Amino acid sequence: MDCKLEPISSEDREEIVEIFNFYVENSFAAFPENRVPMEFFNVLMEACRGYPVFAARGPSGRVLGFGLLRPHHPMPAFSRAAEITIFIRPECQGMGIGRSLALRLIDEAKEMGITSILASISSRNDGSIAFHRRLGFRECGWFKAIGRKWGEDFDAVWMQKML
Repeated sequence: MDCKLEPISSEDREEIVEIFNFYVENSFAAFPENRVPMEFFNVLMEACRGYPVFAARGPSGRVLGFGLLRPHHPMPAFSRAAEITIFIRPECQGMGIGRSLALRLIDEAKEMGITSILASISSRNDGSIAFHRRLGFRECGWFKAIGRKWGEDFDAVWMQKML
């Protein structure tokens, strides 16, 4: 699908929270059990301050998905590692939007001197695990039953891509 990647702005707040809340309510891809409020956008943007954040926009300007990097750890010793997050509108999955976002974030990470990108994924999210594998991420950690959503345990799968 033809889309344009642009930095996320405050005008994207509602669409980004809407996309995220779809995954909160319908999957294990987003970890909260209940919908997040609009203020979540500010928390998300603060967590990513100084790192690239992009919205994928369709021809009409609608946000089709978003991707971001954030620090893996606040200590300077870990400044070369970042965590990646990507969410795509469900009806837009499989159209290459997530791949476009990931590749752009990887390029931006290299320019920042980041040498390792990490992804924390629910073990119940096979699609995301496969997506990251296709991008060259490799499993580097598997934490058993450390997550719980809707009364069900899940594992945290950590994947890593060296740049």
